[in-house]
Amino acid sequence: MAVNSPLPVSADLKPVAGIELGYAEAGVRKANRKDLLVMKLAPGATIAGVFTLNRFCAAPVQVCKTHLEQATDAAPIRALVINTGNANAGTGEEGLARANATCAELAGLLGVKPEQVLPFSTGVILEPLPVERIKAGLPAAIANLKTDNWFAAAESIMTTDTQPKAASRTLTIGGKKVVMTGISKGAGMIKPNMATMLGYLAFDAKVPQALLNQLVKDAADQSFNCITIDGDTSTNDSFMLIATGAGELEITSADSAEYKELAAAVSALSQNLAHQIVRDGEGATKFIEVTVEDGKSVEECRKIAYSIGHSPLVKTAFFASDPNLGRILAAIGYAGVDDLDVSKLNLYLDDVWVAKNGGRNPDYKEEDGQRVMKKSEIVVRVKLARGTAKASIWTCDLSHDYVTINADYRS
Repeated sequence: MAVNSPLPVSADLKPVAGIELGYAEAGVRKANRKDLLVMKLAPGATIAGVFTLNRFCAAPVQVCKTHLEQATDAAPIRALVINTGNANAGTGEEGLARANATCAELAGLLGVKPEQVLPFSTGVILEPLPVERIKAGLPAAIANLKTDNWFAAAESIMTTDTQPKAASRTLTIGGKKVVMTGISKGAGMIKPNMATMLGYLAFDAKVPQALLNQLVKDAADQSFNCITIDGDTSTNDSFMLIATGAGELEITSADSAEYKELAAAVSALSQNLAHQIVRDGEGATKFIEVTVEDGKSVEECRKIAYSIGHSPLVKTAFFASDPNLGRILAAIGYAGVDDLDVSKLNLYLDDVWVAKNGGRNPDYKEEDGQRVMKKSEIVVRVKLARGTAKASIWTCDLSHDYVTINADYRS
């Protein structure tokens, strides 16, 4: 069960004009489960994405990048197709052929060109994509295309997730209504290097391609690029931002107040979806925020935060509610900030001052640390006394169930 993360309510997920979603049970890996999703975009929509930096990136990632580069005003991206159960990664030229075949099949059914389709896959690596099953499932997915299928869409991209991840927001910008809804999936193999998961966020404002390209990078850096579950960067992961252009608001400049308000809303909703991933981390029992303050740069603050968040010793201590907090100091020390003066460092666990000027706070009591460690949501705060920079990441604990889930994943 996800940590303090209620199941999304289908009725709360707002339809976004200009995008329709349809799903099917294609039997990609297992029967009788939603595992195929089609998103159909209105002609005036723009789309931008960021992708995994894993050098072994999957065939659909490679095809997506190519199709985005080839897109033009005359031949824009018109559809997305996502399957779960098979990652189509580590599959070589045959994997590329099967990803392209999926695009061609959907394009033929929708009356568009293959390069106007973006493919996405998630699931087991190093196995051939069952493209014939996907082709057979596409007509059913197209038949139930609807604007209000967001909840089912979130279900159809799950792998080891225990629940679908989705959120909506309606706001007014410059006197004009904007609706945005997003879904994501991810529970393991989560370490940002771009967003290591699948995420799709659509809103009905009109945004030109160049601005959308910047907006998706900024949103990812403030959300999906600030999460980690196990430190593994996946081969397939992608975050796509879709501006359908079917609403009232039109953005023309990054300097406008409207753009800045839209960007803040997109980042906030992206962060919501990113937090849902961490809260549903495989075997997670605790949601942990790590904030590093007073650094020389955001980069060094993130480096230290990730060192803490990736440490198996730190994460298992949180699972056991054991205030063995010297493990955090050790993780800070090996983070790679070579000129760090640890004699000025201070460490807090929620409201408890644990380490003062590089050593144990004389007023720190073990029972205070244990009180915080028993909570399901915890904030670790590190003050470096080196500058004014600050960064936060979000992670979870590491439990017995994480090992069990990943040991049995293909069973």
